[in-house]
Amino acid sequence: MDIRSPTDLLSHQFELHLHNRPILTNAHPREHWMSLPKPLATFCLAVLMSACTLAKSPPLASPTRDEATIAFGSCLRQWQPQPVWHSIQALSPQAFVFLGDNMYADTGDYLQQPDPQRIENAYRDLAATQEFQAFRTTAEQRDIPLFATWDDHDYGADDGGADYPHRLASKGYFLDFFNIQQTAAGDSSQPGIYQSHRLQLSGLDVQLILLDTRSFRSPLKIDPDDQACPKTHIVANTDPDATVLGEAQWRWLEQQLRQPADMRLIASSIQVIAEQHCFEKWANFPKERQRLFDLIRQTKAEGVILLSGDRHHGEFSVLPPAEIGYPLYEITSSGLNAAMGKVGFLFGEQNRYRVDDSLFDNHFGTLTVKNLSGKKRMHDHLLEMRLYREDGELARQLQVPLSTLEFQQ
Repeated sequence: MDIRSPTDLLSHQFELHLHNRPILTNAHPREHWMSLPKPLATFCLAVLMSACTLAKSPPLASPTRDEATIAFGSCLRQWQPQPVWHSIQALSPQAFVFLGDNMYADTGDYLQQPDPQRIENAYRDLAATQEFQAFRTTAEQRDIPLFATWDDHDYGADDGGADYPHRLASKGYFLDFFNIQQTAAGDSSQPGIYQSHRLQLSGLDVQLILLDTRSFRSPLKIDPDDQACPKTHIVANTDPDATVLGEAQWRWLEQQLRQPADMRLIASSIQVIAEQHCFEKWANFPKERQRLFDLIRQTKAEGVILLSGDRHHGEFSVLPPAEIGYPLYEITSSGLNAAMGKVGFLFGEQNRYRVDDSLFDNHFGTLTVKNLSGKKRMHDHLLEMRLYREDGELARQLQVPLSTLEFQQ
């Protein structure tokens, strides 16, 4: 175990007890560690570092072990260079998931074009870029499926929701670009692009659930007098009828979560766990966020990992086990070629559930499932969550045994 600072410990599984009471685990947010009195923090670090040879994380699997990887990302500006596709091709993932803002149709010159045709034009411009063409061709040749959901900028309206008047036309362009016949909600005559797929990864039956956080979402609540978020003035919408998914999608999601699966990846274009920043997130609709957590618990859906984009940086978040019954991890990968860059160090966002530091460079995310024994048993599988910079350099990594994503009997 390579430990140089307290923050390095957040990448490893541990629980420290004092007088038979837990005082620190890696489920605690980073701020909790930093808030400990210095003598106690020093004591915790010394104990954990001295014990690391006895209680270290599962070792990296040998390259000869059975493993499978999916890649994902969001926020792609079609007019900018896209070197990230070369790095993703080099990795040869088993699938790639577009997490939204797959192009930008509501900015710059596109705003001067008629709506909704500008959405079709933006897709056309993306398809014409040499780097994207090469990636798409390689995916077809290697039989790598491409899955997608959308966010606001490819939906057609910044922060847009159910009130966007061209949502059906936008869905038609989306289906055409990604060669999708219809989604769970039907063809382009019906709103909603939510869908579910099955993947076989390292001997596991993996359910990929792609949510639609745009077509049915209620308006954001804005309070000009509220100074907690002076840039956006977004406040929590506690209206009992306010929704993110809409009732039809909620019923569909419950049906999906009740289906058997070894692991489930739930893709949401906006962040689910983070609740402190002032931009779009599930926490803007606290009733809906809690409803999602309650649904995971009530359906006994195990092995859930959240995937999200939108925020122009990458990070790992983890919700403590008390919320749903086991730790809930979220991988945010936002910035295929539109990450914050160095300015992120000045305007980074708070997230009490963040593990490790945010990544502000252009990047993509991966989730690798490693079978350490060759047998189909939950405790034999290791999950590796990674963020790679656009040149293919590994920037962040978090290892989680799949067996920890189970309800305690």
